[in-house]
Amino acid sequence: MADVEIKNGAVAESNGQISDVQRTSNIEGYPAEEKFSKKFLFVSDSAAAVDLAWKIKSEGNEVRMYIGNEEDQDVGDGFIDKVDDWLGQVDWADVVVFDDVVSGPNGFGKVADELRAKGKLVVGGSEYTDKLEIDREFGQQEMKSAGMLVLPQWMFDNFGAAIDFLKDNPGRYVFKPAEGDFDWHVRNLLFIGQEEDGKDLLEMLEHNRKSWARKIKRFQLQKVVSGAEIACGAFFNGHDFVTPININFEHQKLFPGDIGPRTGEMGTLMFWSEPNGFFNATLGKMLEKLRESKYVGYIDINCIANGKGIYPLEFTARFGYPTISIQQEGITSPMGEFLYALAKGEQYPLRTDKGFQVGIVIAAPPFPYRDEKMLQVYKDISILFKKPNFDGIHLGDVKLVENDWKLAGKSGYALIITGSNSTVAEARRQAYRRIENVMLQNMFYRTDIGAKWFEESDELQTWGVL
Repeated sequence: MADVEIKNGAVAESNGQISDVQRTSNIEGYPAEEKFSKKFLFVSDSAAAVDLAWKIKSEGNEVRMYIGNEEDQDVGDGFIDKVDDWLGQVDWADVVVFDDVVSGPNGFGKVADELRAKGKLVVGGSEYTDKLEIDREFGQQEMKSAGMLVLPQWMFDNFGAAIDFLKDNPGRYVFKPAEGDFDWHVRNLLFIGQEEDGKDLLEMLEHNRKSWARKIKRFQLQKVVSGAEIACGAFFNGHDFVTPININFEHQKLFPGDIGPRTGEMGTLMFWSEPNGFFNATLGKMLEKLRESKYVGYIDINCIANGKGIYPLEFTARFGYPTISIQQEGITSPMGEFLYALAKGEQYPLRTDKGFQVGIVIAAPPFPYRDEKMLQVYKDISILFKKPNFDGIHLGDVKLVENDWKLAGKSGYALIITGSNSTVAEARRQAYRRIENVMLQNMFYRTDIGAKWFEESDELQTWGVL
């Protein structure tokens, strides 16, 4: 991303290079001299894709955004035009973008399927892919039926039965809630057993069975396997995967050293690759199922790999956050042009940088929890920059007020800072150096994003994963 200057919510290039707004189209059927500009309608529950929307707007496209959650409706103010009724904007839009998975009878995937059936260009889920992510048991069944190597797992709706199972079958297991209402906070209440005889998990279930039974109706026990956590993702155009694919390493825990509560994601290391053995053994096997569902968007599968094999864990059938912001650091094609071609089902020649990209989440209280009193203290606080250089700066829950960036929404999820280079060490150095330009009261972030690469990359290559 070039140096930019923010003026009244607009983005102006300041380094003299040709901006994305001036790039000509790559899409077949469009003359090279014609500037690309389309209308994008983002439909969001929590403003998750505000950074992507801002990027597409900066390329010269028209962008409007609907945000469903009342507490998040100020996110992106000053950066993106907002609408109150997204259904009334469908005819206006060239492309409708659903930015997340929302469960229920009116889930985003179901609505996206209906719009596609009417001939509308849509980027977002399908009813099938929503279920892949929401229903862990279904996701594992689909992995197995596609020919992937899945770990043994057992579903329970009774804590007593699970306790009896552990007594009869000692071993290391992961406890995974499988709430039907897709409550992220409940789903993150998982526990990874550390003791080989399973006594730590057994004790945890025995002492929490009464309180957890009120919160968790169904849950999964899955065998633990040791190894490196690695994910493979790719964009899908309704017919086929678009290459290159994305190999990424998430850091989900709050504190350095993978300590503390799961937050969704505190940062990621990634690189782009042509399809490889890892892809072919995992996500590549989903081609026919995704084609049948007519899915259009990004899909990712998280795995544990070791010398015995690659074990897929779960799907993310949508843009990842902060993944999509970090991907923008490595994608050199205009994002609006790319998503338009994706929605049309075209095999777009996606251009990406070689090397590695690193992204780090910058947060402030009350993140990662909901605390109304703390929220009122930090909401509307300004985010300042020591120098007017916005390279690698991506929007979280922020808004623009009188040329000031301010915290918005309810989460404290402020910014994503990215870096890119031919080596992991230099990509990390660039990203952390860019953080030094940010001033935000009591901000915090992990200092070890990408650091495990130096010990895990040799193992992954020895195992034949990379």
